[in-house]
Amino acid sequence: MGTSKQIDSAATGQLRSRPEQPTVFGKPGLHPLQLSEKRDGFLYVPASYRADRPAPLVLMLHGAGGDAEGALIILQQIVDPVGAIVLAVDSRRQTWDVIMGQYGPDIAFIDQALAQTFSRYAIDPQRVGVAGFSDGASYALSLGIMNGDLFTHVLAFSPGFMAPIRQAGDPHIFVSHGTQDKVLPIDRCSRKLVPQLKGADYNVLYQEFEGPHTVPTAIAQGALEWFIQTEPTQANPNQS
Repeated sequence: MGTSKQIDSAATGQLRSRPEQPTVFGKPGLHPLQLSEKRDGFLYVPASYRADRPAPLVLMLHGAGGDAEGALIILQQIVDPVGAIVLAVDSRRQTWDVIMGQYGPDIAFIDQALAQTFSRYAIDPQRVGVAGFSDGASYALSLGIMNGDLFTHVLAFSPGFMAPIRQAGDPHIFVSHGTQDKVLPIDRCSRKLVPQLKGADYNVLYQEFEGPHTVPTAIAQGALEWFIQTEPTQANPNQS
């Protein structure tokens, strides 16, 4: 059971975990989180990881009906050259909590997964990203806006909407979308979301591609390079 403060934070979409000095020596490789018996997640740590060199971290979120394993595949094969760690988690139900009604269980689980990761691995606080595909992209946008004092970058692949209930920090945002997407049509999704984000003064890189509801490898690679190379805006932990 979480404390009342943790429960209140989850209900407002607030993540409390932050990068810290690791207290446990984490090893490279693919590791199950072992935080839940049924729906859990994975942490992928490149072989190049060294505890004396804080690594970039990407929290990766799956689409509706998907799972952490499927989300991890989008980035796992391309993060080794840049040394980024990928944390992929399962939603508590078939999709993310706010889409089912309100924030709560998924926020709490993500916070737990982040806390475990931060306790075992040295993470660069200037390179903490949240990414997702489809419903996961919608959730990533929402999380990033609400927790921009943690996340420096947001990588949203074919999002449908965003539903932040608070605002903190000033993360950089990457959005991609296929012009032939029939699951989340581009005209009523990204082509509406991106102007809203720019209108709110977020730094947004938007890329359309000829294709359906998917994440082409070239798009994923471009987003990852952007994440590594773009200098983040200094987060203001007091902004809300």
